[in-house]
Amino acid sequence: MKYLVIGVGGTGGAIAAYFTKAGIDTTLIARGDNLAALRENGITLSLDGSEYTNAVKAFDMNGFENAVKSDATLSPDVIFVCVKGYSITDTIPFIKSVSKPETVVIPILNIYGTGRHMQKELPSLTVTDGCIYVSSSLVSPGKIHMYGSIFRIVYGLPSHKKDDSRLIKIESDLKLANITPVFSDNVEKDTLQKFSYVSPMAGCGLYFGANAAEMQKPGAERELFSELISEIETLAAAMGIKYEKSLVKINLDILDALSPDASTSMQRDIAAGKQSEIDGLIYEVVRLADKYGLSLPAYRKISEKFRLDGLK
Repeated sequence: MKYLVIGVGGTGGAIAAYFTKAGIDTTLIARGDNLAALRENGITLSLDGSEYTNAVKAFDMNGFENAVKSDATLSPDVIFVCVKGYSITDTIPFIKSVSKPETVVIPILNIYGTGRHMQKELPSLTVTDGCIYVSSSLVSPGKIHMYGSIFRIVYGLPSHKKDDSRLIKIESDLKLANITPVFSDNVEKDTLQKFSYVSPMAGCGLYFGANAAEMQKPGAERELFSELISEIETLAAAMGIKYEKSLVKINLDILDALSPDASTSMQRDIAAGKQSEIDGLIYEVVRLADKYGLSLPAYRKISEKFRLDGLK
């Protein structure tokens, strides 16, 4: 199958690097200096002191739209959407223009429920819910660094059906690329579990100005991280989602496996003065708490501080 990766930052870049290394037909959508570097030098990924580079096919959106108009066989079978939550609206028209009826769209975002929002905008396509477990960042144009070996992609249909041959083939291709696939039969539960890690990690890291190292040792940072996870468990229960194992323990294990210098993209974006996903990652939890009549004091505390700091 032909794959298209929209957004070649930390997550999209890691997918692209693994897929191209495995010889899977993959095209990348990027822009600016990143696009120029990908075209000239390929994509480079570094992990645990090792590094490799592969040539890639890279376009901007307009360039790929024109290519598909000229040659319909370039239309992708699978699209991984790896942009930030605030860019989804701008991405929808592009997806419509380059897709064919059989195309599968898999959003790999930090914001819970993105797939359901996109399905409403793309009713003629198959849109899964999805999430990713990887700690990586774009360190310079065309260069991705991973801060640990955890690499898992979760995807599934809201119908919970698992008999779609396209989604089964995606599972096979992910394995070929050495990415752990989770073709979920309860994707709402599984993507909320991922959210229960990335939202507390981002919130705690921003609140204390901390990276993984501070949260990996006993102290206020680790305590807040755990409190935020517990509050997501409380929210999940109110939503009718139950977990058999403690999300606090699961997420502490993930945290402790990270490189000590790992941080979140939300922290890095805010530090750089860029637009961030703070609304979907933090403030949305407070809105859901109000909807379900929950207190969630830790989330309310950090949200109040962020709003006082003028973070949007």
